[in-house]
Amino acid sequence: QHKDAYQAILDGVKGGAKEKRLAAQFIPKFFKHFPELADSAINAQLDLCEDEDVSIRRQAIKELPQFATGDNLPRVADILTQLLQSDDSAEFNLVNNALLSIFKMDAKGTLGGLFSQILQGEDIVRERAIKFLSTKLKTLPEEVMTKEVEEFILTESKKVLEDVTGEEFVLFMKILSGLKSLQTVSGRQQLVELVAEQADLEQTFNPSDPDCVDRLLQCTRQAVPLFSKNVHSTKFVTYFCEHVLPNLGSLTTPVEGLDIQLEVLKLLAEMSSFCGDMEKLESNLKKLFDKLLEYMPLPPEEAENGENAGSEEPKLQFSYVECLLYSFHQLGRKLPDFLTAKLNAEKLKDFKIRLQYFARGLQVYIRQLRLALQGKTGEALKTEENKIKVVALKITNNINVLIKDLFHIPPSYKSTVTLSWKPVQKADASQKRASEDTTSSSPPKKGSAGPKRDARQIYNPPSGKYSSNLGSFSYEQRGGFRGGRGRGWGGRGNRSRGRIY
Repeated sequence: QHKDAYQAILDGVKGGAKEKRLAAQFIPKFFKHFPELADSAINAQLDLCEDEDVSIRRQAIKELPQFATGDNLPRVADILTQLLQSDDSAEFNLVNNALLSIFKMDAKGTLGGLFSQILQGEDIVRERAIKFLSTKLKTLPEEVMTKEVEEFILTESKKVLEDVTGEEFVLFMKILSGLKSLQTVSGRQQLVELVAEQADLEQTFNPSDPDCVDRLLQCTRQAVPLFSKNVHSTKFVTYFCEHVLPNLGSLTTPVEGLDIQLEVLKLLAEMSSFCGDMEKLESNLKKLFDKLLEYMPLPPEEAENGENAGSEEPKLQFSYVECLLYSFHQLGRKLPDFLTAKLNAEKLKDFKIRLQYFARGLQVYIRQLRLALQGKTGEALKTEENKIKVVALKITNNINVLIKDLFHIPPSYKSTVTLSWKPVQKADASQKRASEDTTSSSPPKKGSAGPKRDARQIYNPPSGKYSSNLGSFSYEQRGGFRGGRGRGWGGRGNRSRGRIY
């Protein structure tokens, strides 16, 4: 009976500012009483959401959740998702709050709207919808995020992951690894399989294609935190040994200033602790061993007078050796007779000479570092130079422990060390001392005193061979996966979007 009156309110959206303000309040207020005018009412409210007057837009957006009833909810979610493209911060916050409030009414319906825009919407909408999911899902209570809802998120995410950029992939991994149902061993396993699929471990590795290298690194970084004694890294470690290590010298990266070789070796070292049974263990261990030898020089030949015959002694690249030696030590445990039974006597002898030479250089460098850090505590250890030295000491101590193990007869694989860039797990007294003692990047300044032979100048590693990024990996994610989502949707303009709802 009041249909005409309600129609008059709907027509108010074509009036002046006052009429529009009233319409923005009354259309949602009486919406439920006129189901036959539902479509017209929603469309009228949408016109107000696109009004030029910001205060009218805000009022209209704020009331949108009142239209989210029954079958209308996914549509309202879809509209709100599109409105995330607003550049007005107050408006943007209202859209976020409105989405959260309808989430609590019907999580699956709301997700349907969000995912339909992620899969089909404009780039700006897609980007903001993904960001919304990655920041807001974890704030929702358990009664909203049921098992069924989480399964829906996983199913829809898999569709999106068929065509994502690197940055989007990282955000989706953040979303999925935060889901309660994926915190289990089988859940983590599922995530590792998703990452392996994304990394495309079946394809031929192309070291000269920066995007191919970048994708592998970004995917591996996402997989590393998921590995454990129950969730194995075997597939990734195998791929790195078979395809990446042999091409280490020719890797390219789109990221400026990144030591790509060190980055790869760090990832391999982190994964090697969780490698399960490997099919071609001996051949992969051989590849790892050969790569290690490249960084373990033979001592320079001495001339008759005891001076070096060569112009200079080899440089020792401690950061690389820490990673390679650690990975070899981890995988060597699975084939403990590799050095004694699988290598011929000449090779083993050659390796021992290299180890011995490296160990001698190591001792000199450890003494220099300890001397440089002696008596320094608290604030003094926080200077950039000393932080670097502390990490350098960790690296050299680690290598020292691993070399001692390999010098045993037969070689032993029992020692455990914490990789220099990882936080120490248990802060017991001895480790605490080591970390105060300890450190990375460029070498300490050499003392000018002392004769040349004692100073052993060569043991200062070349600058830049330590990762000066002391924390874990993080650099701006770039480069597209799966051909970079060239979906080619035309821009629909900001406010004048026509009726895309």
